[in-house]
Amino acid sequence: MEQPSRVVLAADHAGFALKEAVKKHLMARGIDVLDVGTFSEESVDYPAIIRSGCAAVLEQGCPGIIFGGSGNGEAMAANKVRGIRAALVYSDETARLARAHNDANVLSLGGRLTKPEDALRFVDIFLATDFEGGRHERRIRDLES
Repeated sequence: MEQPSRVVLAADHAGFALKEAVKKHLMARGIDVLDVGTFSEESVDYPAIIRSGCAAVLEQGCPGIIFGGSGNGEAMAANKVRGIRAALVYSDETARLARAHNDANVLSLGGRLTKPEDALRFVDIFLATDFEGGRHERRIRDLES
C-alpha cells in the first residue's frame, strides 16, 4: 500500500498520550495529520469525538486511528458509523489482518494497554498493508448491507 498522505486521529482522555506519540511519528514520516481531539487528559466522553473522527475519515477518504483506554469502546462507537470498519489492534498480526482481510479503514488502540513503541509498529503495519480482496470482498460487502 502506498503511504497515505493524510491520517485522521481521534482520542478520549485515556488515549490522549498515545495519540500524541502517534501524531509525532506520522508527522515525522511526512503524513498530514487531521487531529479532531481530544487535546488534553481532561476527562471526556468518547462517542462524539470518535463520531467526529469517523466523519472526517469518510469526508477525507483517508485512514483513521482512534484511541481510548482499551480501544474497545472506541471501536464500538466507530463501527456504528456507516462506511467505517474499525479494528481493535493489539499485535502485529491483528494490524496486518485488519487491513488484509477486513479492509479496515480505522485502527483502534488502547492507550492504557499498548506500549508506544508497539503502537508505532502497529500503525506502520496497518498503513502499509493492502486489502487482499478475493474471498474477503464478499464478506466486506455483507458488512455494508
